[in-house]
Amino acid sequence: MSRYRGPRFKKIRRLGALPGLTSKRPIDGSDLRKQSRSGQKSQYRIRLEEKQKLRFHYGLSERQLLKYVRIARKAKGASGQVLLQLLEMRLDNILFRLGMALTIPQARQLVNHRHVLVNGRIVDIPSYRCKSQDIITAKDEQKSRALIQNCLDSSPRDELPKHLTLHPFQYKGLVNQIIDSKWVGLKINELLVVEYYSRRT
Repeated sequence: MSRYRGPRFKKIRRLGALPGLTSKRPIDGSDLRKQSRSGQKSQYRIRLEEKQKLRFHYGLSERQLLKYVRIARKAKGASGQVLLQLLEMRLDNILFRLGMALTIPQARQLVNHRHVLVNGRIVDIPSYRCKSQDIITAKDEQKSRALIQNCLDSSPRDELPKHLTLHPFQYKGLVNQIIDSKWVGLKINELLVVEYYSRRT
C-alpha cells in the first residue's frame, strides 16, 4: 500500500489531530457522534486506528511502517518507544518539528528538491535518520532560504522539544540528542501498533 495522497481532513475527522499530515483540526464532537453511531470498537479496530494514526501522521507507506516495527523489535528497550524514536529522528520529521516546514509532506518535498543540508552536505532522502549533534541548514541559495523563511514565519511558536535547537536567523537547526518519547506530542498508544503487527506477522 503506497503513501496516502487523498483528502487529509477526512483522515483527521476519523482519527483525530494529525499535526504532521495537516495543521487543520477536527470539529469538536464529530468523533463522538461517529463513535456513538458505530457502537463499541473491537480490539482489532482500536489497534488498527492507532497504527493508522502513526502511519498518516508520519506520511509512511504500509511497507515503511512495517520495516520500522521490525527494526524496533530487534533493538534494545521497549519496542513502542524505540519505534517512536526511529520515526521522530527522520529528517522530514525533524524539519517539521523545527518549524522549517508546516507539515511532514512539505518537509519531504523540501528534502526531495535538495533544499536541505545535513552537516554541510545535501541530503535528498526524507527518511534519513538524524543523529545527535547533526546540524540541519537551508541550502545557501535565495530560493531555499525563502521557502524555509516562509515556513518559519507561518509556523506556530510552540515550545521546541528539548532535543532540538533552532537558530532561525541562520536557517539552522541542531539535534542535541535522541528524542525522549514524552515529546512526541501525538495522542497514541505505540504498544498497540507493535501488537497490531505482531498478530499479523
